[in-house]
Amino acid sequence: MLRIKKLDIFILKSFCTLFMGTFFICLFIFMMQFLWKYVDEMVGKGLEMSVLAQFFFYSALTLVPASLPLAILLAALITFGNFGERFELLAMKAAGISLLKIMRPLIVFIIFICGVSFYFQNVIGPKAQTKLWTLLISMKQKSPELDIPEGVFYDEIDGYNLYVKHKNRKTGMLYDVLIYNFEKGFENAQIIKSDSGRLEMTADKQHLYLHLYNGEQFENLKSQNMNQKNVPYRREAFREKHAIIEFNSDFNMVDAGIMSSQSNSKDMAMLQAGIDSMTVQNDSVGRAYFKEAMNGTYKITADLKKADTLKIEQAHLGEYNVDSLFNVATLSQKQKIISTAVNRAESAGSDWSFKSFNITQTDTSLRRHMTSWHEKLTLSVACLIFFFIGAPLGGIIRKGGLGMPVVVSVLIFIIYYIINNTGYKMARDGQWIVWMGMWTSTAILAPLGAFLTYKSNNDSVVLNADAYINWFKKIVGIRSVRHLFRKEVIIHDPDYTHLPADLQVLSADCRAYAERKALKRAPNYFKLWMTDSNDEEIENINDRLEKLVDEMSNTKSVHLLNALNNYPIISVHAHLRPFRNYWLNMVCGLVVPVGLFFYFRIWAFRIRLNKDMERIIKTNEDVQKIIETNLK
Repeated sequence: MLRIKKLDIFILKSFCTLFMGTFFICLFIFMMQFLWKYVDEMVGKGLEMSVLAQFFFYSALTLVPASLPLAILLAALITFGNFGERFELLAMKAAGISLLKIMRPLIVFIIFICGVSFYFQNVIGPKAQTKLWTLLISMKQKSPELDIPEGVFYDEIDGYNLYVKHKNRKTGMLYDVLIYNFEKGFENAQIIKSDSGRLEMTADKQHLYLHLYNGEQFENLKSQNMNQKNVPYRREAFREKHAIIEFNSDFNMVDAGIMSSQSNSKDMAMLQAGIDSMTVQNDSVGRAYFKEAMNGTYKITADLKKADTLKIEQAHLGEYNVDSLFNVATLSQKQKIISTAVNRAESAGSDWSFKSFNITQTDTSLRRHMTSWHEKLTLSVACLIFFFIGAPLGGIIRKGGLGMPVVVSVLIFIIYYIINNTGYKMARDGQWIVWMGMWTSTAILAPLGAFLTYKSNNDSVVLNADAYINWFKKIVGIRSVRHLFRKEVIIHDPDYTHLPADLQVLSADCRAYAERKALKRAPNYFKLWMTDSNDEEIENINDRLEKLVDEMSNTKSVHLLNALNNYPIISVHAHLRPFRNYWLNMVCGLVVPVGLFFYFRIWAFRIRLNKDMERIIKTNEDVQKIIETNLK
């Protein structure tokens, strides 16, 4: 019997609430991007609200599959970031629940979302795409709303250019009107200038009715003589003039059949049928072109009519010297042969260019169908992959809200978009195999999701900035400094009676170690890589130093605490070989450029260790003075 635990309900409720919000935010962002792309097709055309409502509705349906992966990524980041920030994730793991068990109800839910995404792409998407692009084409063909501005030329009416100096918006009268009519061409343009006028739309919204008052009309007349320099024109003055201009301002929906051959208007079954038919068509046409080429263009023929040429067309061309046959021909025959060859080459070139265009068009349509077929699967799988990236990242980052999760999710989605778009274009243009280009993003991000899930399940510090900073400091050689402060509660006071003697012994050992090891001198290059033992003496000195510092840190004296902060933090392995593995050190020494780098690095650390010994001795003297003068 299926049992749903309260923890699963809590996790599902936390995720679904955020998922609904992030989904509508992502959908709104994608819709604004889509609207910005086609805003020029809608502005200034007087479209009805029903047309705009259809545009937004169908565009929202087509953008649902693209919005789901980003919404899931963002919701998973915020959900598990909130769990980590509120220590709920820590409590779940402390109760013995692994990360995969915490994610289990959400994995089932995301698989359901993957099915919803596939249903939208395969069933709803093609219908919505057909409606949307039919609507867009209709909007592009619609003429703009007639709104003539003042002081500029208006060229939205085909074949006309209008200029109005002043316009009365209440009465609709136009003043100081200048009209250029280019319907008969630029050389036979009509120019009309009038004091006032009015433009009205006819009842069928197919024509403009033009009323002009008190003006003149100029028109160029066609010259009968091509050599005539002066072109005659006609001038006409009028008190009132009326004209009708064709201007279709009504919205007419085009036939949806124009989208029947487009790949984005088909489901997977139709796409597969189209792929099969186009593949068979390309193969059959290609074979026919090949046979035609072998029997026609590349067939051996000759036009030399000499007895000694025999019948070259019936024999193999390689058995004869073509140059010698051409040389024995007369000049007229040579010219005829060359002109015939050029004509045949040009004819064959144009013929094969046309045939290549046909094959290329079919191949392009075939690749578009194949990319659309794979895209329905990759976008659905992307939902699951983004969840396995977002949930572990949220558990590692442990930051909720809309701050860090939004930044991380946007960066990941940009990387995914670049990879996916690059693969799509490579597959569409035939530079990559279709399945390789379409599944590249999945092949790259799926291992990333598995890696992050594994690291988060094991509580790894893969994204802990402090861990990387400490590692970088270790590589470069930057050490931390001591920051000792006065403790509010001290259980055991330092034993000031034996501390001076211990400090003197430590100073003597540091001095002897520095002299015996000759830290200022360069180390032996060959001995450095072959030595496989630790420096136990410096480890002993460091342990004794830390014990003394730990004991003296319980003091109430501020002067002593300040002196303790002068003790260095010793790196007991930095002056030795770079790696713990013996054979790896040997290889490093053999590769001279790498070996020289580590050699000089170790030499620098030896010099620093020598300074540390001197600093310990100097600090010991200062601490002894403070103990003798102030604390005894």
